[in-house]
Amino acid sequence: MTDATDPNEATDQAGAAPTAQHHSADVDRSGTPLCELRDIKVSFGGLHAVDGVTIDLFAGEVVALVGGNGAGKSTLMHTLSGAHPADAGTILINGEPAVIHNPRDARRFGVEVIYQKLALADNIDAGANVFLGRELRTLTGALDDEAMDAATKKLMQRLNPRFKNLKTPVQSLSGGQRQSVAIARAVHFNARILIMDEPTAALGPAETAEVRELINQLRSDGIGIFLISHDIHDVFDLADRISVMLQGKLVGTVDKDKVTKDEVLAMIIMGKQPGDVTNEEIAELH
Repeated sequence: MTDATDPNEATDQAGAAPTAQHHSADVDRSGTPLCELRDIKVSFGGLHAVDGVTIDLFAGEVVALVGGNGAGKSTLMHTLSGAHPADAGTILINGEPAVIHNPRDARRFGVEVIYQKLALADNIDAGANVFLGRELRTLTGALDDEAMDAATKKLMQRLNPRFKNLKTPVQSLSGGQRQSVAIARAVHFNARILIMDEPTAALGPAETAEVRELINQLRSDGIGIFLISHDIHDVFDLADRISVMLQGKLVGTVDKDKVTKDEVLAMIIMGKQPGDVTNEEIAELH
């Protein structure tokens, strides 16, 4: 997972794909969170990679997880995805304790990961990728390509109505279309919590806008998203809240609408809370 954060991105808007901003006030946080990670700790030898971090996520919300190299955000998400169990702490799904030792456990709780490299089979089409490893079969045991194609088409009409290349091998698709396939695979099998790792990395403006539309569609469907991103524009365009980590600890979680990009950068680089950073320190960031 990519951890780099470029301070210069805070003020440089050139080339950013235009998109309607979502406001964090739109999320209902009056009920039980979809997911809570409480006092999570992970150590590797004497290194505290994650040191007592607590964050939560509500249905229909995007929480951006940001920080520099070695901040611990990837390791924190590994505990939720089952890639690396926590040494201590509690994971709650819909308010109930969830024991997650491996990715299979995570999927049972509706947790899916959309990796930066997408983990798609390039030589097969969208439908075959959506059902890869969980193929539909006819009564005779043959692959039911017609049923899988129909289900994929219906799903794409909801997620990305412009997606028409259902029979094209995914290696020939654009980056945005490949993201559509990866997301479709996750949500078709009832994912309620998505971890998205740098979803717009290496994409052009048009493809980036397409992925942002996909994320907004997922939000409207009530899916909660942890967004790992180094792109400050993505974070402010897509996130409702921003959780900042530094050296394994949580600096804080802030409402996107109540902070500036410079304040978030100060949290990432200096570990400073919004309101505590001076104008001189902000000037040092650029």
